[in-house]
Amino acid sequence: MLTRRNLLLTASAAGLVAATPVLANDNEMPAELREAIERQPFSPVLGNPKGDVTLTEFFDYNCPICREVPPLLQKLIAGDKNLRIVLREWPVLRPSSEELARVSLASLKQKKYWQMHHGLLSAKRGLNIDAALRIAGDLGLDTAQLKRDMNSDDVSGHIWQSMDLGDHMGLSGTPTFIAGNDGRFGRQSLAELQQLIAIARG
Repeated sequence: MLTRRNLLLTASAAGLVAATPVLANDNEMPAELREAIERQPFSPVLGNPKGDVTLTEFFDYNCPICREVPPLLQKLIAGDKNLRIVLREWPVLRPSSEELARVSLASLKQKKYWQMHHGLLSAKRGLNIDAALRIAGDLGLDTAQLKRDMNSDDVSGHIWQSMDLGDHMGLSGTPTFIAGNDGRFGRQSLAELQQLIAIARG
């Protein structure tokens, strides 16, 4: 059984934080921090898994602005064949947020994460665990298996690491987007996300 512990990030990582944008453009992100953000084995990945740049989104299912993001991600992927996107469940807004994150991450084991992710963000606000499981059932997931997987080490590890990363980087809230050495908090247009990716790539 996993237990939560702080990530082993270097002291230089703590000095990387800025208020807005999230990360300072004139500093190189430490390799340990980049690895933790982008390469945790049990993290949902969209787009090209071998892409030359990674855009990471920290989000919460109870975040109203996060509901606007999936169509933007689809457009980014359609227009950029070398883009890798990592979704980091960061349940910080309400008590129900962690349960929703656990259901969603558990769906990864049944290879229906994107459908579950989109279903939760498209549903009425004020979701609880029962409503999330109904959505899962409608999508054809095995809900009995989902309930077992919700508390797996993989699911818990992803959530705890997201919490630790948010603490270490002083993230302001959801959604937060990070690419390269830079990041943005809050509502972003397609053009703003494309610019963030272009800076990381350049």
